[in-house]
Amino acid sequence: MTKPCILCCAITGSVPTKAANPAVPTSISEQIESSHAAVEAGASIIHAHVRNDDESPSSDPEKFALLKEGLEKHCPGVIIQFSTGGRSGSGLERGGMLPLKPDMASLSVGSNNFPTRVYENSPDLIAWLSSEMIKYEITPEIEAFDLSHILHAIRMSEAGLLYGKLYVQFVMGVKNAMPADREVFDFYAKVMRERAPHAEWCAAGIGPNQITVNEWAIAAGGHTRAGLEDNVRLDKHTLAPSNAALIARAADLCEKYERPVATPAQARTILDLRAA
Repeated sequence: MTKPCILCCAITGSVPTKAANPAVPTSISEQIESSHAAVEAGASIIHAHVRNDDESPSSDPEKFALLKEGLEKHCPGVIIQFSTGGRSGSGLERGGMLPLKPDMASLSVGSNNFPTRVYENSPDLIAWLSSEMIKYEITPEIEAFDLSHILHAIRMSEAGLLYGKLYVQFVMGVKNAMPADREVFDFYAKVMRERAPHAEWCAAGIGPNQITVNEWAIAAGGHTRAGLEDNVRLDKHTLAPSNAALIARAADLCEKYERPVATPAQARTILDLRAA
């Protein structure tokens, strides 16, 4: 395959703390530094959450604004993707940073179980978040935790309810949601190829599933995500030293399967995003 592979780096998330791995970047300055190293390792998308000083999750637009400014300065051209996830806030505050007009934002189009809670995404909230993304010309990255989420995203795209090119990410390995199952993965990829042939898709594996799902996605012609949000270890006994180390592993797999790692400019072209 010669199609470039887009590597997304999920740098922080809402759950991992420095107690789990001191390399987790929680301050804005740490996030910018960690993102710069990840971009140098091959990342073309930075998937970003923000934290409070006590490491608790936040959806403060001012923090997102500072992060965006720093990424634009120190990682020129990188695709900035903000999270609208439910762990960082509730209701409309989940989209409070969208007026900042990042290139992309995550969007969950259905509910499912997480390890200790229901990850609730009501139809009204989904409609509002997607309309805000249309308003501010932000391409969503659909975070699909279930087959129904993929099918609903395809319907929404066909109905003109999503801005830009459809981009679906399979999230596999969250406890009580979809496990990292090869047959399921292959079916998801088949659904995307047959029902949304002009779309792009990627896959993320949680915890020890990260490297496995990275390899499945790269080998199958999709894109993939790595980073400390999803996985704080290189293996059972070794903490990941950085986000860059996890992106470098994925880049090595691209070399194994003879796929070039997409530059930020190439990723923008593949995803039909505006120029930096």
